[in-house]
Amino acid sequence: MTKHSKFPPGWDEERVRRALKHYESQSEEEAVAEDEAAFDSSAMTVMNVPKELVPEIRELIARHKKNA
Repeated sequence: MTKHSKFPPGWDEERVRRALKHYESQSEEEAVAEDEAAFDSSAMTVMNVPKELVPEIRELIARHKKNA
């Protein structure tokens, strides 16, 4: 049986390998700094939402990206 992997749009095996290499080679301090920088972005926000709303929020984001 052949095993097929499905990657998200824009991703392939090489991109996955590069991402893994990046995160596996980070020190704990580098990882924390990267996480903190993500929360400091003025273009994005992080919030808690009820799980049942996640599919609708994903659709809204996809429509937003499509129209951007």
